[in-house]
Order: sequence, then structure tokens, then C-alpha cells
Amino acid sequence: MNPTRILMVCLGNICRSPMAEGIMQHKIDKYQLNATVESKGTAPYHIGDTPDHRGIQTLEQYDIDISRHHGQQFSVEDFDAYDLIYAMDESNLNTILALSRNKNDREKVKLILEESFPGQNKIVFDPYYGNMADFEDTYIVLNEACEILAQKLV
Repeated sequence: MNPTRILMVCLGNICRSPMAEGIMQHKIDKYQLNATVESKGTAPYHIGDTPDHRGIQTLEQYDIDISRHHGQQFSVEDFDAYDLIYAMDESNLNTILALSRNKNDREKVKLILEESFPGQNKIVFDPYYGNMADFEDTYIVLNEACEILAQKLV
């Protein structure tokens, strides 16, 4: 059976989505799930960049290492490469959906916090302009959503 291919997407691919990728990879390893996870951004601002040091520091506290990640940009080909595409907020969700080619593409895409708060359109706030507490808050909401997703994949 082929693994479930998961993509986490935010704007620049240096804060929320690499954190989500790292957290989800931790769950995949912990539960030995037949899944893969990557992350990308909708904008080209940080292609090739490593994650924000505050995100790296936050996840290190939970034995999750995202320091080797390098920013990538989302493209239309990602609809073919992934089974589940999770956006961190409505702006990125709309950008992804605007690139979709058909109903099948659109059915793969949803907000990551739909896992934790179905039907509530909750978003993962961008901690980039915040402080370490904001990165910790980002970890908390992403960890909960990824745990729910992991349980669905067990």
C-alpha cells in the first residue's frame, strides 16, 4: 500500500509549515504510520532558507529537529504529488485553491485546524512578527491537529 502523502503549506515556509512538517514527522515515526510529510510556502520569499530560529528552538524542546529544512514554493504539480494538502490560514488556502485544476485537486485541500476544530475555519496565526510565546502557541495548536490526523492514519 502506498503511503499517504501529506503537504503542509504556509506563506514563506519558514515558520508554521516547517513546524507542522516536523511535528507530523514526529507522529509518523512515533506511530510508525505509512505516511510521508513535507512543507512548502505559497510565496517565493524564503526559497532555500532554513526555518526561523524561534521555530527551531521551540521544536527542539520536544525533541523535533527541523533545522535541515529548506524553504520550497508550492506549485500546481503538488496536487499530483500529495494526497492531503493542509493550509495554515485562509489566505494560503485561497492561493492554493486558485491554482487547483479540478474538483479532485480542491478535495485534497483544507485548513490544518479543521482536524481540531471541524467547520470552524480556525487558522494557525503566523508567529513570525511575534515572540517565543507565539511560537509555543503555534506548536500547541499544530501538535493537537497533527495528533488527530495521526490517529486517523493509524
